Amino acid sequence: MRMKIALSATLLVAAWPGETQQPGPLAPLERGQWEVRGAGGVAIGTICLGDPLLLAQPLHTPQPCTREVQSTDGHVVTVGFVCPGMGRGRTLLRVETPRLVQIDTQGISDGAPFALRAQARRTGPCPG
Repeated sequence: MRMKIALSATLLVAAWPGETQQPGPLAPLERGQWEVRGAGGVAIGTICLGDPLLLAQPLHTPQPCTREVQSTDGHVVTVGFVCPGMGRGRTLLRVETPRLVQIDTQGISDGAPFALRAQARRTGPCPG
């Protein structure tokens, strides 16, 4: 299963769409290039971040997934997502600063369960 997660995680590199209205804690997140790292600092991928809700699905590349904010509490947003044919999950995004987010996600990816704790950090502007 680790290999499956690792392979899925390598698909994270993507340029995502522009700004959208975000709930409370996600509103101040800076747009630009973000790096996602898992446990032990293992690189998962980089993101040219437009829509912060996409941080909720770090093991699913930007697909035609539906995302729903289930709750917001202080600096934490809980997001449910469904990616038809690929999987679904539930993610807690804890905003530390406008440049740092803690990600705790679990669900089903390609028919297998997954659980991941990761950190996303803004590293600069998106490549031109």
